[in-house]
Amino acid sequence: MDWPIAEVARMSGVTARTLRHYDEIGLLPPARIAPSGHRHYGERELLRLQQVLVLRALGLGLPEIGRVLTEQVDEVEALRGHHRRLLDERDRLDALAGTVLRTIGELEQSRKDGTTMTINRPENLFEGIQPAQYEEGLRGFPEHAEAVTRRVAAMSAEDVEAGQRERTARMVRLAELMASGLPADAAAVQAETAAQYRALTELRAASVEEYRAFGRSCVDNEQWLAAYESIAPGLAAYQREAIEAYAASAPS
Repeated sequence: MDWPIAEVARMSGVTARTLRHYDEIGLLPPARIAPSGHRHYGERELLRLQQVLVLRALGLGLPEIGRVLTEQVDEVEALRGHHRRLLDERDRLDALAGTVLRTIGELEQSRKDGTTMTINRPENLFEGIQPAQYEEGLRGFPEHAEAVTRRVAAMSAEDVEAGQRERTARMVRLAELMASGLPADAAAVQAETAAQYRALTELRAASVEEYRAFGRSCVDNEQWLAAYESIAPGLAAYQREAIEAYAASAPS
């Protein structure tokens, strides 16, 4: 039994255009192509599509997914591996949800008491967050990646960790502004965005247009998108919009 591409798209939620792309790059060829030119998929192809979608959900890019599927020998063992990854991701998201909930509670209590929130264990703010995903995404900016490499080589392990925490803290602050309902071009959001740009230019000279490219990568780059979305759904697009607004108003 097989199913036409339109039916597979309906069942899986993947667009027919994406399925055709998967075929074109050799990731998911159909079982057969009808005389009409329509692709048809059998049970084996549906199982492979399931694996592709699972690996995509885990943050893997299409080239890496292709390598994983090519190297796997036994489908059951491969699925066991995917299941382990999903459980690990579930645990990470549970930890992240606990982190956010704990911070919400502490912030609400401090506001109720009229006091400043006291952070006894700062590391608790970052449980479940993976700033390394952001670092991985610098491959699209080789000059900046080289500057980061030089800076990191001269830093202690403690300084590197502090830098990662500060980058994550900036993302969390932006998420708080988004959650408060402020538009991306609001003054408070633009102040945070300007601070991000200053941090970028402290590392190396970067034009506003390059900063705009960084903003687009928040959505287009899978590692960056995963890092932002792990903090708050929609944060990547919000960051991009904030940077676009900053770039549009910045002096040329």
